[in-house]
Amino acid sequence: MGLAELIFQCFKDKKKFTLKEAYDAQKGKARESIRARIYENLGIRFERVGKGVYQTIDKEETCLILEGDGRKLEMFEDNSIDCILTDHPWEDKGSNKGGNRMFSDYPCFRYELQDFREKARILKPGCFLVEILPSENENNYKYLFQLKQYAEECGLLYYAKVEWRKKGFCGNTGRKAKDSQDVMIFSKGKARSLRLDVKRTQKAGEPIYMSGTDGMLPAAFEVPPVAKKEKIHQSELPVSLLEKILEYVTKEGEIVLDTFAGSGSTGEAALNKKRSCILIETVRENIEKMKERFCGRNAYYGKCK
Repeated sequence: MGLAELIFQCFKDKKKFTLKEAYDAQKGKARESIRARIYENLGIRFERVGKGVYQTIDKEETCLILEGDGRKLEMFEDNSIDCILTDHPWEDKGSNKGGNRMFSDYPCFRYELQDFREKARILKPGCFLVEILPSENENNYKYLFQLKQYAEECGLLYYAKVEWRKKGFCGNTGRKAKDSQDVMIFSKGKARSLRLDVKRTQKAGEPIYMSGTDGMLPAAFEVPPVAKKEKIHQSELPVSLLEKILEYVTKEGEIVLDTFAGSGSTGEAALNKKRSCILIETVRENIEKMKERFCGRNAYYGKCK
């Protein structure tokens, strides 16, 4: 349990609490760390009601599962989503076929410029678009370059690329073994400020953040893929990978959108990390599996209009 959550649990049943009470409740923790965790969670877990006086905010995260086409986002208002995190069913006929075997048994497509226009429209300024993409190879390098051009034309700036290393997994297609994918991150205009500047915050007496993700991104995410016997979707992403990504690009209480939800793993990761989520999926069988996955959690089902 993180420090912010410990503070929240201590005072969730009280009308208000002071910084001194927070220090006393978390003896052994540095005071600047306690202040920092409260400051960075203002509006999410805490609300300031006076000088040095706060109260807790108990927001319940929800998951909305929508049956529909993830490329049609007309139902979302402009600047309404805090993060888009998705793995689109990318079409790569050369790499997705080995002999008589197809490595994707679901409908695939290639993004167009309009897809990125819609993503940019609904994202809030400074927020992040995260696309899980195949590693570059002889079949897809032109397409991957085209995606970056589409994004830039729509005001989605290239922020970073982090490799997802699958730790021992090797696919057997193409000219080399497949053991990784890329996590491509774009920001809508200048990246938002998520990383708390502790020194400047202490001097100013109020939270001051540095531009960019919440912490320096790693050289790679080293996470094994979902075991074949545990998968409910052919290209299911591991929840632990998605949790790591969300911690860098979002805050608790924010809204995450996955336009090609597949197994719903993005939704599980979001709820685990106290983010609300919207999942869009077109295949009815996948929808039913997601309903089972979220049984007992705060999840709802609907259809895209």
